[in-house]
Amino acid sequence: MSDLSRIPMVNDTSSRQFEMEVDGRMAKVEYELNGTKMFLTHAKVPKSLAGKGVGAEIVERVFTFIEENNLKLVPMCSFVTAHLRKHPEWKRIVEKGVEV
Repeated sequence: MSDLSRIPMVNDTSSRQFEMEVDGRMAKVEYELNGTKMFLTHAKVPKSLAGKGVGAEIVERVFTFIEENNLKLVPMCSFVTAHLRKHPEWKRIVEKGVEV
């Protein structure tokens, strides 16, 4: 498998999703943007890439994007919420009043 840190993440604004192509397969995080709130609605990693850190990598990059763009996170996806629970340092970007 490719070195994940070298694989670009693309923000496809027309499809409202972040994408990473790994070994010919597409991992993605879908979102809705409402003002300064980014709702992460669905994360999808192909079964062939499961357990290889691809999901964690793309979610970490999306969190960085949110922070760098002064947005607030509203997690709507169980994978994203689980990642937040494992990495509570990211709670700093969660919209005030949202429980994770």
